[in-house]
This record gives sequence, C-alpha cells and structure tokens, in this order.
Amino acid sequence: MSMKDRAKATAKNVEGKLQEVAGNITGDPKAQAEGKAKQAEAKIRHTTEDVKDEVKKVVD
Repeated sequence: MSMKDRAKATAKNVEGKLQEVAGNITGDPKAQAEGKAKQAEAKIRHTTEDVKDEVKKVVD
C-alpha cells in the first residue's frame, strides 16, 4: 500500500470521527451518519489496499 493511499484513508477516518463527534455534540443525526459513513469508507480503503499488498507479495 502506498503511503499516500494510507494517509488518505487515515485522513478520511479522522474526518469521519470528528464529524460524528460534532454530530453527537450538536444532536445532528445527519452529521453522525455522515461521519460513520466516512469511517466505513476509510476502513474499506484500508482493506482494499491490504488485499493489494497481499496479492503483490504472492505475485512477487
């Protein structure tokens, strides 16, 4: 996994956590849901890149 892709996924996760917390504080369910969705997207990105790394190891 490239460091650039990992950094993007991590940034997306942090952004999602902050948005979820802000939604919790303000009582905004839409912000909470969007924050959770961003975290899920980040998890998918990390998983995808991990799979790519494993495939590359097998091929090499």
